[in-house]
Amino acid sequence: MAITWEQTTLPNGLRIVTTPMPTTQAVSINVFVGVGSRSESQHLNGITHFLEHMVFKGTERRPDAIMIAQAIEGAGGTLNAYTNKEFTCYWNIVPYDRFETALDVAADMLLHSKLEQEEIDRERTVVQQELKRNHDNPGAWAGRLIGTAIYGEQPPGWDVGGTVELVDQWQRPDFIAHIEEWYRPSNVVLSVAGNVTHEQVVQLAEPLFREMEPGPLPGVVPFDATISGLRVATDSRDIDQCSLYLGLPIFGRDDPDRFSLRVMNDVLGAGMSSRLFKEVRERRGLAYSVGSGYGFLSDAGTFTISAGVNREKLSETISVCIHEAERMANETVPDEELRKAKDHTIGRFRLSLETAYSLGQRHGELLITKGEIESVEEVVAKVEAVTAGDVQAVARRILSRDLLHVSAVGPKLDEDEIAAALGA
Repeated sequence: MAITWEQTTLPNGLRIVTTPMPTTQAVSINVFVGVGSRSESQHLNGITHFLEHMVFKGTERRPDAIMIAQAIEGAGGTLNAYTNKEFTCYWNIVPYDRFETALDVAADMLLHSKLEQEEIDRERTVVQQELKRNHDNPGAWAGRLIGTAIYGEQPPGWDVGGTVELVDQWQRPDFIAHIEEWYRPSNVVLSVAGNVTHEQVVQLAEPLFREMEPGPLPGVVPFDATISGLRVATDSRDIDQCSLYLGLPIFGRDDPDRFSLRVMNDVLGAGMSSRLFKEVRERRGLAYSVGSGYGFLSDAGTFTISAGVNREKLSETISVCIHEAERMANETVPDEELRKAKDHTIGRFRLSLETAYSLGQRHGELLITKGEIESVEEVVAKVEAVTAGDVQAVARRILSRDLLHVSAVGPKLDEDEIAAALGA
């Protein structure tokens, strides 16, 4: 059955998209704001993420975090939020008969947060502990290092959460100014999926969000491809395993090669049937976990290979991963393997869209980042159209040893040794 949706733009510019699912018991409410860490100046790096925390701390009608949480959780629902490099999302999921309350809570949080200085001071420690937790997680920190290595010292390369030192500095006027700059209706998408009609959503949302005042949005600094970070980034720690990333820069989310990349990634490193899994884990026993992936920004992106390996196997693992990547560029994928990769890609894509939350997230993210929604069947058709030649072409386009960066967190790391394995 085809997935359908409806869109409406309110008079102030806020966009609404609804995805009806009349057989589900749930409604998912997702409010996307087009501001993330790459929108920030360096001295405010991390304030978007900090603000995301503060929105949960109380409004005039719901004065504290407990009242906000109970309004959703008391109905059996869930609420949360996240921030990335290009947007922020506030979401909740409730039984469909509590939709009106859930939408009211979402709008109240977004528009009427008190942002009390006392709460800001209290939440600083929480945000700082989140940053410290990420640092203490070797896999997460290796992922952070590879992003900085690929993008370098420019907004896409900065941590979404900023630094412990920066978080310590901001005061209430900084948050107010950030909201006034970025929380404009033209920069907001309300995406609702579940057992609700488009008419219900628009009728309830219009009075809740009409107070948002239109206005110009600041510009975002374009990605500068001439800037990059360390070729080899390491953090030696007295732990048992090395968390390894190899990565390089790629194109942005609208590039025509994105579907070829999707299939190429599936062949190389998506799942237990992938080449990396079979060669690195099954044949050589070098790692328990290994795989590849990619992430897009509007004008840039990253492609990464990651693995968890013993220290003495680090160089060999790097060499094997590079060899498998270069095979993608040097050899045409056989027809049977291509067919399996397409089936796996399409199947995973379809199965990822089974819930009200997943559809609300997909349609809201596409609207806030691309301005339009590709149907499921359009995506499937474009994946099906990818040829073995397309896969090899995109591999040749992006998989350059000269552009590779490596990050590793583990015991007794030697940057010269890693650089030699990289071919640097």
